[in-house]
Amino acid sequence: MKALGKYLGGGDDPRQNAIVLTSTLGVVVNLLISGLKILVGALTSSIAIVSEGVNNASDALTSFLSLVGAKLAEKRPDEKHPFGHGRIEYLTSLAIAVVILVAGVEMLVGSVKLIIKPEPLSITYVSMLLVGGTAVVKYILGVYTMRTGKKVDSGSLVAVGLDCRNDAFISLLTIVSCLIFIVFHRSIDAYVGVFMSLVVGKAGVGVLRGSVDDLLGGPGKKELAARLYREILAEPGIVNAADMTLHNYGPNAWTGSVNVEIDHARTVGEVYQFLHRLQLRVMREHRVSLVFGVIATGIDHQENVDLKKVVDKFVDAHEHVKSSHALYFDVDANTIYCDFVVDYLLKDWEALRREFLDYIQPLYPDKEIVLTIETEFV
Repeated sequence: MKALGKYLGGGDDPRQNAIVLTSTLGVVVNLLISGLKILVGALTSSIAIVSEGVNNASDALTSFLSLVGAKLAEKRPDEKHPFGHGRIEYLTSLAIAVVILVAGVEMLVGSVKLIIKPEPLSITYVSMLLVGGTAVVKYILGVYTMRTGKKVDSGSLVAVGLDCRNDAFISLLTIVSCLIFIVFHRSIDAYVGVFMSLVVGKAGVGVLRGSVDDLLGGPGKKELAARLYREILAEPGIVNAADMTLHNYGPNAWTGSVNVEIDHARTVGEVYQFLHRLQLRVMREHRVSLVFGVIATGIDHQENVDLKKVVDKFVDAHEHVKSSHALYFDVDANTIYCDFVVDYLLKDWEALRREFLDYIQPLYPDKEIVLTIETEFV
């Protein structure tokens, strides 16, 4: 399978080859299932089965779009796109969402027409077995595609896999409607078609929302940020780290920045050595181009130790203040610096600022207090 993926992908990138192989498999399987269902639906006059066949044809198209997007996304950076073309995969997911929504609307229109003007059904146990068999195949294909998409971080594959898996559950409803017709001689086929169209539409809206979020620039990955924080804090010489931002230029291309607290007694040469070493390691192991901002801290001064206890007491008493950092007692400038990270539920930042100043100013009456309030970006 890996060799086939490499052959189809034309390269040595495991992620690229996995997307190409899975997308190609989806195109072939969905085309076969689509042709079979449309034929069976036409012979039995079942709008539900025909609708499933049309939806499977759209699944083949979405798999093809995922394949094309993966191939275009691997283009090398150029002058107009210095960070590469990875976001093409997000455009692909957007196109897949549109295809899914169009298929859902077409299914809804056809089902409503059938409710208004019913047509006779011709259901056989053979046709139900065919639909049931394709449902099993679609479920296996959907689970495999979703797992591959999550493994290689491909939103388009996850979307295609989710749609395939939902189709399998919808096929079960089609079989149930056929059994009801055979046993009770009552057709709920059109109503099942309406329900199917709503399920497909809901899936399309979900994919659309995720694609738009990626294109607009959502928050950075919390899992990736957590790994980077662990890597940074493990570096000797770094006391603390905060204010990380991560910018995504594709599923496998990240840039970002982070502020690191370093003992003010360190020389510029010392700071350069371990930050440069850390920067190269982050790029090599996590594929993130990270820029560091340096914040001085006086961990060896008792004034700073006492000040931290005072600030921590204030932070612990306020539920919307998540943490504090960049705490520094600048003796020469007679100034205290501090940053608060707050959650998005806090609306009145100025009220928090006034409360903090009222709290700390009596303890340090002759000091200038500089407080920065911010939210997390990841």
